[in-house]
Amino acid sequence: MKVMHVLLPVCAMNCYLAINEDTKESIIIDPGSAPERIKTAVQQSGTKPVAVLLTHGHFDHAGAAAEIAAEYGVQVYAYEDEKETLENPSINLSSMMGAPEAYKADVFLKDEQEFELAGLSIRCLYTPGHTAGGCCFYFYDNGIVFTGDTLFCGSVGRTDFPGGSMSSLIGAIKSKLMTLPDDTICYTGHESATTIGDERQYNMYL
Repeated sequence: MKVMHVLLPVCAMNCYLAINEDTKESIIIDPGSAPERIKTAVQQSGTKPVAVLLTHGHFDHAGAAAEIAAEYGVQVYAYEDEKETLENPSINLSSMMGAPEAYKADVFLKDEQEFELAGLSIRCLYTPGHTAGGCCFYFYDNGIVFTGDTLFCGSVGRTDFPGGSMSSLIGAIKSKLMTLPDDTICYTGHESATTIGDERQYNMYL
């Protein structure tokens, strides 16, 4: 498995392509803005996208999901408790940007649900706190987890938005992420990647 990073201009958000180099298929994670930039990355990767995964429903992570899904004829996946965040402009924060939008997902996942896309095995980890239905996507055979705005390098996600809860966030990180192997690579929603081991040792919130 190869991970391709696409830095998006809105909120300096990290979009990713999770690539199966054997099948030449990819999964697009958190296409929040700049759809043309994402399409260019897909073209450069030489892969066929098979799905869009959303770690949560904020505008900077979900804003371009519908266009990207339509472009490649794929479905959008999110956690089952994130439906209201996606659909409510006041909660997904698009109204704060002066352009209220409702987003949608086609497939709603459950906690610890395992599924396969692009020949890659994935486990959905429910990690509320940044939003009510935030989640992380753990590619357990590859030692990689996409943490969205749940866990950052040396920090954690904000909890002062609608649906946020610091106690829920820290509890979810400890129970869902800190139980993963130390060498698990965390691809975060903003700024640089990290590992579970480094966060366990150095993250002052944990």
